[in-house]
Amino acid sequence: MLKFIAECGLNHNGNHDLTYELIRQASWSGADIVKFQLGWRYKKNEINSLDKERVKKIIDYCYYMNVEPMFSVMTENSYKTIKSFKLKRIKIASRSLKENLNLVKKIYSENNNLIISLGMWTKEELPFPKSKKVSYMWCKSLYPTLPEDLNNFPKKFNSKYIEGYSDHTLGIETCLLAISRGASLIEKHFTLDKSDTTIRDHALSATPDEFRNMVNVGKEINKLIMLKI
Repeated sequence: MLKFIAECGLNHNGNHDLTYELIRQASWSGADIVKFQLGWRYKKNEINSLDKERVKKIIDYCYYMNVEPMFSVMTENSYKTIKSFKLKRIKIASRSLKENLNLVKKIYSENNNLIISLGMWTKEELPFPKSKKVSYMWCKSLYPTLPEDLNNFPKKFNSKYIEGYSDHTLGIETCLLAISRGASLIEKHFTLDKSDTTIRDHALSATPDEFRNMVNVGKEINKLIMLKI
């Protein structure tokens, strides 16, 4: 089943009350999952300082808006925080595979459901055996990812290996291309204002209208794939 992740990340700009509007708009836009980050620029007075109480409010509001909450965890403390909420799945960012593989191995060993981005993974074999508990996403850790950076974009996505696509390109076209090639999990950065220069991610994010268009067209493409036309 095709699912869409709205990666809100740090697009709240440090105004954490803005996270609720991001969640509300992501729900309206058709996102199945709304994702934030824990353990990245997270120290006191930094842009993404999230304590356990604020994390709980984000999770509760996601449920209120009928979207699944998800977090990338990048430190031992952030894992400890999110583990207590018993969420359906945990996201492993490309950066974590490269910089904190021991933590990733620990998260994996504790029988969590994981979605893993492979943007910085350079080995031919996958980090862990593919199973129902691990979903892999093809990714380029370039911000933005330009067309010439997509030279090894998968010709076909396969649930036995890499089933999803985590996008950093401009626009929604590459996400739709991934769906046409069989991707069943799409992650796209999400913003309320692409011209915002607080952090780089706004420029490569989708606005609510763009994300909604991606979801609607993507679902129609997926229907045609299911019909094996």
